[in-house]
Amino acid sequence: MKISKGFSRLMAFTVIAGMAVGMNGCGGATASGSSSAAVSVPASSADSTAASVSSEAPDSTESKAALDDGTYSVDFTTDNEMFHVNEAENGKGTLTVKDGEMTVHVSLASEKILNLFAGTAADAQKAGAALLQPTKDTVKYSDGTTEEVYGFDIPVPAVDEEFDVAIVGTKGKWYDHKVKVSNPAPAESSASGNSDSDQAAADKVAAMIDAIYVQERTDQTDTQCAEAKKAWDALTDEQKALVSGENASPEYFGRDTGDASKDDPLNGDSIGENELMVVSFGTSFNGSRAADIGGIEKALQTAYPNWSVRRAFTAQTIINHIQARDGEKIDNMDQALDRAVSNGVKNLVIQPTHLMHGAEYDELKTAVEQYKDKFTTVVISEPLLGEVGEDSSAVNDDKKNVATDISASAVRQAGYDSLDAAAADGTAFVFMGHGTSHAAAVTYDQMQSQVNELNYKNIFIGTVEGKPADTACTAVIDKVKAAGYKKVILRPLMVVAGDHANNDMAGDDADSWKSQFTAAGCFSSVDAQIAGLGEIPEIQQIYVAHTKAAIGSVNLGA
Repeated sequence: MKISKGFSRLMAFTVIAGMAVGMNGCGGATASGSSSAAVSVPASSADSTAASVSSEAPDSTESKAALDDGTYSVDFTTDNEMFHVNEAENGKGTLTVKDGEMTVHVSLASEKILNLFAGTAADAQKAGAALLQPTKDTVKYSDGTTEEVYGFDIPVPAVDEEFDVAIVGTKGKWYDHKVKVSNPAPAESSASGNSDSDQAAADKVAAMIDAIYVQERTDQTDTQCAEAKKAWDALTDEQKALVSGENASPEYFGRDTGDASKDDPLNGDSIGENELMVVSFGTSFNGSRAADIGGIEKALQTAYPNWSVRRAFTAQTIINHIQARDGEKIDNMDQALDRAVSNGVKNLVIQPTHLMHGAEYDELKTAVEQYKDKFTTVVISEPLLGEVGEDSSAVNDDKKNVATDISASAVRQAGYDSLDAAAADGTAFVFMGHGTSHAAAVTYDQMQSQVNELNYKNIFIGTVEGKPADTACTAVIDKVKAAGYKKVILRPLMVVAGDHANNDMAGDDADSWKSQFTAAGCFSSVDAQIAGLGEIPEIQQIYVAHTKAAIGSVNLGA
């Protein structure tokens, strides 16, 4: 699990409990009669496990009603000296009350306890038992040393009343314990004006976001996405503003990127023998996903009504983001290929929306290679810009068509009659691509060669990563300045207008392209057009043509 640096502050409100499992002499703990594999059961959130609390627990309605929503310092006591609050916290922990539901965070003495269960050991071993999954907490001792340990969020049915919690360790044996939360006192504010518990709550969510900001899908991903969103929703506005981690920020859940309901994930079943799988890197920007990727998919479905168009994304980080924030599930490559197999697809045509034959295209081919024997026919179509070519001067019809189409679209949006009219007004168009260290990086120089061959003197090609070097922002600024243009319009050379377009190109940070062009002091205006290539009808038809060629190459009718 990836943990943000900021998560270390979680110690400020955690309860530390000792390990009481997987060893001889567990004191007052009562061992279950059998070992259990239940530790592999997918977890649910703490709230979802509340219903599994022992039926012997008292009615908690009165206790819940006695506490307002907020965070409280509490005593956390257990029935065994080996399962107790860590010395660093003096027996204190933090109780969070939200909409009348209570949860206490417990940090253990090590990482040897794998799961907790809100209930008895016997119930924990039943099929479908919702086990509590660990977080990773950092605690600080009186001598200044720190340690990473597992933590858990335990639903509390009532204050000042004992309730059941079962624990299991690395040996798979469950133990019953009785615990009690008592003496709630409102959490104190820190000198900074934000309470320590507010920061701790924000750090917890940041860690949950960082945990799903990964490129690998696991059997816990669905649960982690749901729990991260639930934890975010439970934060106050002040706490949400404090969320910060390696990849986490308030924008992860809080930024408005459009209406997700307008996007179709295209992951239905019972689709027939012919599938056209549209593979994209993906974007978490809902509006762009529907307009750019969805635009291409719809154009392909219209062109080939006898084929079922389905979607796959290659970026699991983006898939997780969309699922956690919007509840929309999009297949990754393995899921999409497995779905095609289970649907009985015989003929599979794959149309990547990728710009070029780069690293993502190579990874796509490798993934498909593992499934080639499961279909009668499998063929992968060309990316948008076609073959790479030998050197920076190599051009082709695809690059020519793309250069013509994106230039015309940018000119129209800027309100000019023609590219020449824009040039006469002192306006240059800068198209920003991603950049790559792959050998296909030469494609960006080829696009510059292509616009030069078309005599588009006021069009310049750049990349976020500055690969090739002559496409770096500073290099492009120098080119535009040397050409004498005083007005600049930035536009993405990307299929989607997602994070790179909105932040790296048009954002307000000092390192965005818009900020750098403005800071250069050479231009009277610097504007940005937020539009992906995928929404341009003429670009969509290039993909349609590539798909036609792929279908024809294996003698399959459209």
